[in-house]
Amino acid sequence: MANLNRRRALGLGLGAGLLAAWPRVARADSLPGSWGEALAHARGQTVYFNAWGGNERINQFIAWAGQQLLGRHGLTLRHVKLTDTADAVSRVIAEKAAGREDNGTVDTIWINGENFAAMKTQGLLAGPFTQLLPNQRLVDTESKLTTGIDFTVPVEGMEAPWGMAQLVFIYDAARLVRPPRRIEDFLGWAAEHRGRFTYPAPPDFVGTTFLKQALYALIPGTAALLRPVEAPVFASLAAKLWTWLDELHPYLWRSGQAFPATDQQQRQLLDDGEVDLSLSFNPGEASSAIAQGLLPDTARTYVLEGGSIGNTHFLAIPFNAAAKAGAMVTIDFLLSPEAQARKADPELWGDPTVLALDKLSPTERALFERLPLGIATLAPDKLGPTLPEPHPNWTQAIEAEWRRRYAS
Repeated sequence: MANLNRRRALGLGLGAGLLAAWPRVARADSLPGSWGEALAHARGQTVYFNAWGGNERINQFIAWAGQQLLGRHGLTLRHVKLTDTADAVSRVIAEKAAGREDNGTVDTIWINGENFAAMKTQGLLAGPFTQLLPNQRLVDTESKLTTGIDFTVPVEGMEAPWGMAQLVFIYDAARLVRPPRRIEDFLGWAAEHRGRFTYPAPPDFVGTTFLKQALYALIPGTAALLRPVEAPVFASLAAKLWTWLDELHPYLWRSGQAFPATDQQQRQLLDDGEVDLSLSFNPGEASSAIAQGLLPDTARTYVLEGGSIGNTHFLAIPFNAAAKAGAMVTIDFLLSPEAQARKADPELWGDPTVLALDKLSPTERALFERLPLGIATLAPDKLGPTLPEPHPNWTQAIEAEWRRRYAS
């Protein structure tokens, strides 16, 4: 999947001049009270969809969705391409601080994790709204439990699930026969393969997830990770992570003195033969990269023994969105079997669906059943257990301390 959660500490960060200059003229509407009302009010609206813009295939998917929405519902979808989801969150925070209770500049936002927690805590979200979406009933809430829990924070209808994610490792089977299968194996493997591994520098989402995955393996018990972080507990438990990283870093690419900025950069290092492993939060990433010529067809995917961290990414509507009806119609379309199947196609994106296939009609199921799995994509039953995301505060604490210790 695309890493929507490139992020920084959330702050106001925007002046009144930039807010005033944002190209909006529409009057804010209230959250519709019914689906029929949403359809009626959405026609003619322009929906500003704030979403990470760092992957051209995802950008093309959003452009396709915009074409469909214009033709079917008479609304215009504008993709506001973000490099950091927190930029849009900070904009909404700034608008609230400035008393901008309506006609906001963000109608829909692609979000999860600490960004969702911050918006929910600060009252920056419209909703609940998902109970009004016809396609919400098709979501797999039984086996995909993270569709209702976002980094331990209950969703409560304030955001709609859009796609699934799970941490996987990618390697070139033509060069590497036995990749490390447990976090505990990485030190020995890295010592024997000096310079052949690295990870994206936090706050890159995949890099931070690798650190959280390591923490799961290194500490006794995991209950503390699911609660808000407390300084003494963090200092005690995270000490095991820093000790492990201090031992690991000298064996990494560039001796741990530099790190790729994103998982895409690390994937390029794998393709260039500079490293033997890459990471992704999308189980279909390797197959999609092969289809694009970004990895050799000998690339393969695996997960660590015992499972890996997984989550759901979501779509939300800010409290002061100017086009709430259009945002709801947009989100419902993105939840439709047609859009979800297109998004799951590894040749178009390869992002796993949030839908329960047994809730679909035979025609709708066929959209998914005829999708190519992808030569490097693990079958769902081969992904192993999904480990829950720690509380959002752990992410923030880990990133801050990592930067203090290792950022040059």
